[in-house]
Amino acid sequence: MRAIWKGAVAFGLVNVPVKLYAATGEHEVPLHQVHKKDGGRIRYRKVCSIEDEPVEYSEIAKGYETDDGQLVVLTDEDLDQLPLATEREIEVIEFVPADQVDPILLAKTYYLEPDRTAAKPYALLREALTSTDRMAVVKVALRQRESMAVLRVRDDVICLQTLLWPDEVREADFPILDQDVTVRPQELAMASSLVESLAGDFDPSGFEDRYRAALEQVIEAKVSSGRTQAVPQAEEVGEGGQPAGEVVDLLAALQRSVEKARGGGGASGKDAEPPAAEEKAKKKAPARKSSSRAKAAAADDAEEKPARKSTSTGSRAKKADDEKPAEDKAADEKPARTRRKRAS
Repeated sequence: MRAIWKGAVAFGLVNVPVKLYAATGEHEVPLHQVHKKDGGRIRYRKVCSIEDEPVEYSEIAKGYETDDGQLVVLTDEDLDQLPLATEREIEVIEFVPADQVDPILLAKTYYLEPDRTAAKPYALLREALTSTDRMAVVKVALRQRESMAVLRVRDDVICLQTLLWPDEVREADFPILDQDVTVRPQELAMASSLVESLAGDFDPSGFEDRYRAALEQVIEAKVSSGRTQAVPQAEEVGEGGQPAGEVVDLLAALQRSVEKARGGGGASGKDAEPPAAEEKAKKKAPARKSSSRAKAAAADDAEEKPARKSTSTGSRAKKADDEKPAEDKAADEKPARTRRKRAS
């Protein structure tokens, strides 16, 4: 076993250095929730209800909501300032008769192991509890929480058993129990006879968890018949499609971060444009240049004298004719050549 706490039992002027061990442990068949379709494990993540995003453990604090709907956030620093006088000490308050400790108050049990130098005071405390048939009521701090507990003897070991605080035990408020019920002597005699017929000394080793045993048999039968499957391994994908845990080039990662910060996206505008788009842009560059010159020429024409604007119809026709494609010009000249040939 592994010690979970180390301190000392202090009663009067006697100090007994001890280690604390969990005395109990539940034996359950470990079952996981999985997806029926592919066997993938069902995970539970801590998600912020406001941002709808997973939250790291380091970003989680404790909160208390007041009756009027206000939230009080308690940080680790706030909790560290709380007084825990019994943090490394099991302080004996009093010794009480064992039958006065209501079993409903009993919680988790721990074994106390004495330090090598504390074997004699440990034995002294153990024998004193046994001979007087009393328990020692103590206070102890476990897992950042102060608990009330009792020291009692089991075989040759002193056990520390934590207790619930009195306000943690609920009242049994059942009005039906206040009704007057008459039990006839014959009924009481029959019930007492049944109790005597089933009387015996308590031996917990005579009991077993039949459900756990049956579940283990079902699992073993499936394993023996080969009705198993490989545990699926989900590949976690990180930012940019990079598998989580895979070593990446640090310089490239920094470059992507800089580009994302500058452009507000995964890459800068220059790097994001594909090669095909760059070729297309190069081909269109002269056309854009000619368009700019045409606009400049139009602006110059607009600033000239009105006489320049009132060009004759013949001039406009000549200009339109000059702008025609070569094919259209050839089509227009063909009838004229035909007419000249006939005239000659």
